[in-house]
Amino acid sequence: MTPTGPAPAPIVHKGLEGVVAGDTAISDVDGQQCQLIYRGYPLDELAGKASYEEVSYLLLNGTLPTRSQLRDWATQLGAARTLEPEIVSLLKALPPHANPMAVLRTALSALGLYDPDAEDDSLAATRRKAVRAIAKTPTIVAAIGRLRKGMTLLDPDPARSLAANFLYLLHGKAPSEPHARALDTYFVLLADHGFNASTFTARTVTGTQSDYYSAVVAAIGSLKGPLHGAANRKAMEMLEEIGSDDRVESYVQKTLADHKRFMGFGHRVYKGADPRAKHLKAIAKALGEGTKELKWFTISEHLQEAVWKAKQLYINVDFYSASLLHYLGIPTELFTTMFACARMAGWSAHIFEQTAENRLIRPLARYVGPRDLKFVPLDQRTT
Repeated sequence: MTPTGPAPAPIVHKGLEGVVAGDTAISDVDGQQCQLIYRGYPLDELAGKASYEEVSYLLLNGTLPTRSQLRDWATQLGAARTLEPEIVSLLKALPPHANPMAVLRTALSALGLYDPDAEDDSLAATRRKAVRAIAKTPTIVAAIGRLRKGMTLLDPDPARSLAANFLYLLHGKAPSEPHARALDTYFVLLADHGFNASTFTARTVTGTQSDYYSAVVAAIGSLKGPLHGAANRKAMEMLEEIGSDDRVESYVQKTLADHKRFMGFGHRVYKGADPRAKHLKAIAKALGEGTKELKWFTISEHLQEAVWKAKQLYINVDFYSASLLHYLGIPTELFTTMFACARMAGWSAHIFEQTAENRLIRPLARYVGPRDLKFVPLDQRTT
């Protein structure tokens, strides 16, 4: 006899926590082992060893490039860095002190308007779009930084690495080798991270068979939030609020008393240390020693210790990203756009993967509102 009665209530996983939404061969975020893997390579095998050009190639193609493949890939990226005159005019016309992530979002959307491949959804065309976005995003961010200071824009140098070219475009002079290497490693460490919020957003948009630019613009919008990419900016603002090493303990006690968050601490997936954090900490320390301005690193290190003592919270990728980017002379308001520069390769790889075996992403929802209401004509409604 078939049982009757209401179906069991569905289990709701708020924030999709613990839900496996699909398969990927791009990166693995192992929360239990606190390990991050890119295409089979543990992050420790790549950080400080492979360039961002190598890692972006790996994410998009599945293997590390040979010498000739890397040369061709770097040439493609170098040739695509220059912005169209229309994009430059748009950047100059936008409010100079608008949120840089909003400006970047607008500029990436406009890139699609001037791309003859914009509506071509073939793999070859989508790859050309990815090259344009990965190459041009740092150029756009550097332009945003210079326009905010009323400075003239510079032409990209196709011979420099992506990281070194960005620092040149932002500061107007060739970066030191340690600075270029530091930013390059930062880009490697943030290039991809599983089905994080912005990547899942890009895959959701791609799942509707919308275009590449719609997907990356949506990802930028997701990254803009303070619970995702903007946390690095909030972490630097926290360090600036503390101001000096002798104020760390009082800041921690006040934050605890006010029941506020410590920015750059804790992670949804990792049950222990974020595997990227140790690399960022080492780079931040080296940069601080190189500039003879260890203040921000010292505050960060003591804050890390104090918060651990008080709440046993691990730092995440955003915490030492803050002092690292500050030491490179990057304004705090640009911090989240730097995250976007790094993650563009990962977003693109996930767009490719979603397209290859696409299924519309359409979760269910549990309805908790009223039922069986009766329509009341307008003239009879009193409230």
